[in-house]
Amino acid sequence: MVNSQSDQPIRVVPLRPPSGLIGAAAPAAAGAQLTYRGGPLLANVKVFTIFWGSVWQQADQSGLVDQLNGFFDYILASPLIDQLSEYNVPSYQIGEGTHLGTVNIDPPDAQGTIDDSDIQSLLQQLIANNTVPQPDQDTLYFVFLPTGVSVTQGGSASCQQFCGYHDAISGNVFYAVMPFPDCSGCLGNMAVFDSLTVTASHELCEAITDPVPGQGWYDDNNGEIGDICAWTTKTVGQYTVQQEWSNSANACV
Repeated sequence: MVNSQSDQPIRVVPLRPPSGLIGAAAPAAAGAQLTYRGGPLLANVKVFTIFWGSVWQQADQSGLVDQLNGFFDYILASPLIDQLSEYNVPSYQIGEGTHLGTVNIDPPDAQGTIDDSDIQSLLQQLIANNTVPQPDQDTLYFVFLPTGVSVTQGGSASCQQFCGYHDAISGNVFYAVMPFPDCSGCLGNMAVFDSLTVTASHELCEAITDPVPGQGWYDDNNGEIGDICAWTTKTVGQYTVQQEWSNSANACV
């Protein structure tokens, strides 16, 4: 199934369903089955977090930055990543990852509405300036945007059609975008931090198993590993994360 507005594979976290469904066990999508399309996987993902804007340095937001970095420190070597090994292929054996580090940038502040092309340009500039680690086959940049900023991508907008997404630049620079959950459709009746860990875990697992959308593990009718299970949650350690589709269990786990 492709995004009808962009004619591209699904790669976004959609707005939440009715509140009563959040956290519930997801019924198996009819005929859901991820198949491998021959593209790259992130075998041992290396996450680098980027917080865009001076607002992240304010007292009420800097604590959230620390929490999110702590989330990646833990979750990249957790059972959430271990369960993805069922999607190993001969060229890529999925194992635990690492959190490379973090940076707060103010290039100037993102304001109002920005487009995915702006984020791609920013990432390319940060890489060229060595502000972030140079990308390799496992690097995944997570870009967190400040409150009050919306993002457009493929004709859709955050807090209108989606809550986050991932993509690739030229097929070899992998990134995920986390708009601030300024709307009920992206908060999902949760605290801000929990809604961000749910969205981040969705995009993390999708980027590992389908870093170039539609070229890794994908289902033409249902999308990526997280799309089939969107907004069904579980607890891993102390963190709320999204369940992911398991071919072997034929369920969200």
